[in-house]
Amino acid sequence: VQLVESGGGLVQPGGSLRLSCTTSGFTFSSYVMSWFRQAPGKERELVAAITSGSTNTNYVDSVKGRFTISRDNAKNTVYLQMNSLKTEDTAVYYCKATRPGWNRIDYWGQGTQVTVSS
Repeated sequence: VQLVESGGGLVQPGGSLRLSCTTSGFTFSSYVMSWFRQAPGKERELVAAITSGSTNTNYVDSVKGRFTISRDNAKNTVYLQMNSLKTEDTAVYYCKATRPGWNRIDYWGQGTQVTVSS
């Protein structure tokens, strides 16, 4: 199983980035996909999640209206479009795959750094 995040980097406040998480080794279309982030000295927090068929999405309040999660089941990839970035969005962003149900499984990526700074 592999989850590989990409697209992070340094951006000025107000800018945009698009993160990608390309996966392999499991049935991507059956998994809930989510993005988490962890800033220095803080706990990892859920940023956004999307159900297997893209029917439902949810976001942490601090990113609503600025971030959009999406997925392409044909490409086994989940995306996070981040607009109007703020300095407080600086963190390592992680991709997570969850197989829901009684036999729940979670897979994590290695993370990608996003730094918002002028």
